[in-house]
Amino acid sequence: MRYRVLILFFLGLFTAFSSWAAPAQQRYSDWQVTCNNQNFCVARNTGEHHGLVMTLARSAGAKTDATLRIEMGGLDEPAARIAPIAPRLLLDGKPLPLTSTNWSVTPQRLITGHAATISDFLQTIQEAQTITLQNGEGMISLVGLKAALLFIDAQQKRVGSETAWINKGSSPPLSVPPAPALKGVARVNPTPTPLTREELDDLLDYGNWRMGNTQCSLDPARREVRVTALTDDKALLMIGCEAGAYNTVDLAWLVSREKPYASRMVKLRLPFTPASGDNDMEMMNVGFDTKTRELTTLAKGRGLTDCGIQTRWRFDGQRFRLVRYAEEPSCDNWHGPDAWPTLWITR
Repeated sequence: MRYRVLILFFLGLFTAFSSWAAPAQQRYSDWQVTCNNQNFCVARNTGEHHGLVMTLARSAGAKTDATLRIEMGGLDEPAARIAPIAPRLLLDGKPLPLTSTNWSVTPQRLITGHAATISDFLQTIQEAQTITLQNGEGMISLVGLKAALLFIDAQQKRVGSETAWINKGSSPPLSVPPAPALKGVARVNPTPTPLTREELDDLLDYGNWRMGNTQCSLDPARREVRVTALTDDKALLMIGCEAGAYNTVDLAWLVSREKPYASRMVKLRLPFTPASGDNDMEMMNVGFDTKTRELTTLAKGRGLTDCGIQTRWRFDGQRFRLVRYAEEPSCDNWHGPDAWPTLWITR
């Protein structure tokens, strides 16, 4: 009954909105699902999994482009001597047979991109409670999986189509809308003239003056002034201002490269509304990637850096615009920032 209510809820949303390009991240009991601005969705089990995780990923559109993997891992990689997991998988305490030959199997991982195999496997497990390991601690809770699959179907507008994972219908695959067009952020002067020694010294002096005239709680001995060339006529000035247990809040300015210096504070504004409800981002642990010419932020959820928010921003000549936003709200020792699910990407 509850799934019928969910279906009606999602169908109601379809009537209200004509585009599903807005990113979304939801939690359903022990499952987390994230869909980015291209309606690419990824779902996984969270919580006390002891390193055994199942991940589902699916692209938008008519093609059945999906992957399913079950793996033993985490930030602390399991020992190489661990017994292969495939023959030890149990579904609600009974052996879980993998009847299809379309699985790629290694000792610590099973993965398939075969659409029929994925659909059959999901049909087998979606009403169960757990996948566990015989003689092992790993556990995949399946509580919330069905709701997460329904959310993906709804987000990608598959409800009622032949390609839906839950509540399939007769609508043909081509009735599923394609992924929204990928937005781009122009690269402005990717190889600016490097700062001369004189420019750098003068801008550092200006940064020290700016730091002395800015209210910050960070110990002055820990405040670091960083300067990098942004364009041929602008530099990026960054200063540490506030600090917590494992995060530093930075301030940044766009500064002219010629005296008298003109500066403008950098503001980072998201093009979508995140779960926090605030489009304006604090600049946590800011850096500047000289290879990609992008401003980076990393807000750590805890010291292990297994959860939090990571972003990348590109200067378009006037302001920094978001090119990547990844968020992992589940602090369960599974993966680091480079593998966190993305909510926003550009080209």
